[in-house]
Amino acid sequence: MSDETPEVEIVDEELDIIEGESATDEDSTEDQGVGAPTLRAALEALLLVAEEPMASSTLATLTRTPLDEVTTTLHDLAQEYAIQGRGFDLRELGGGWRFWTRDNCAPVVERFVLDGQHGKLSQPALETLAVVAYRQPVTRARISAIRGVNVDGVVRTLVTRGLIEEVGHDGETGAHLYRTTTYFLERLGLKSLEELPPIAEHLPMPDNVEEVLEAAAN
Repeated sequence: MSDETPEVEIVDEELDIIEGESATDEDSTEDQGVGAPTLRAALEALLLVAEEPMASSTLATLTRTPLDEVTTTLHDLAQEYAIQGRGFDLRELGGGWRFWTRDNCAPVVERFVLDGQHGKLSQPALETLAVVAYRQPVTRARISAIRGVNVDGVVRTLVTRGLIEEVGHDGETGAHLYRTTTYFLERLGLKSLEELPPIAEHLPMPDNVEEVLEAAAN
């Protein structure tokens, strides 16, 4: 029995060493400051909210990760999505990475777009449209700041319906600028933007934007 006791102690010491190494690995991962559970998760989150294709160097800076590691991970993600047959691709175009809907999903996307053109605008869409009308040309970031919420989806809806359109880029940030279209004026029965009701200084107006726009259309 006395001969077995040292072996148990040795095993315990080995376990302590292994646990110590694991703790060190976890600490080193946290020290990287990626800002997400994993680098893959961080890259996916950033690409989902980006308005423009993101360069590998930008993603490396934001995740505090070496450029070669970020580039390798992006290629791995793109290959993984393709193999899994996901409804989207991760592509590198125009010097940056961005998510794109897969070509073989075009019919269902087209159905969504066409069906959406006949539906009534939601309250968030009306408020966003009002902000664009009175603050144009304006970036998504500026619209979000005025409304206090993310407007990416709503802006895409308004573009799809032909009510707003891109008109160049902001000189400082490079972000897309948006303005209303002639179709917007036609829908409201206006000849020009000068005929819009004088409510600009009161934006946002979540309680009565719909009433004002409907009144202008009648």
